[in-house]
Amino acid sequence: MKEIGAYLQETRMGHGVTIEEASEDLNLTTNELENIETGNTRAFKDIYQLKEYVREYAKYLGLNSDEILDEFNDFLFEKTSKISLEDIKEARNAIKNNEKEDAPKVYSPYTKIPTRRQNYAPYILGGLAIVIVLILFYMLLQNIRPNENRTSELLGSYEVNVI
Repeated sequence: MKEIGAYLQETRMGHGVTIEEASEDLNLTTNELENIETGNTRAFKDIYQLKEYVREYAKYLGLNSDEILDEFNDFLFEKTSKISLEDIKEARNAIKNNEKEDAPKVYSPYTKIPTRRQNYAPYILGGLAIVIVLILFYMLLQNIRPNENRTSELLGSYEVNVI
């Protein structure tokens, strides 16, 4: 893109047109034209809008806009298409053979692959069940184990009654 921008800038300067004049004629800001001329694609949110600006700018300068757009498309393809052809063919064949479920997902290196959310509900419910079982076990032990104070009282009162 830097080469395209430099070529557009050289042509503009060769015609004796200032960047302010070009921006006024094209209804673009001077910053947008400067970004095009320096090849700063990050300044544009929409790559298709940038492509349209480049086309209009090339036409304005009297250049063959189709040739400029071909170069722009080459740049765009080189920048965005990093998926191997083998991966694409494999995915297409799987889809053609009605194996859509088995078809591999094809991602570009620029694609953020969504991470799978872990379902923690079974772990939480399992932990809660273990805690409840332990509490019930503790309560059961409290009821089964003889209370020393109560047994001595009962034994003491029993001995008194026996005498």
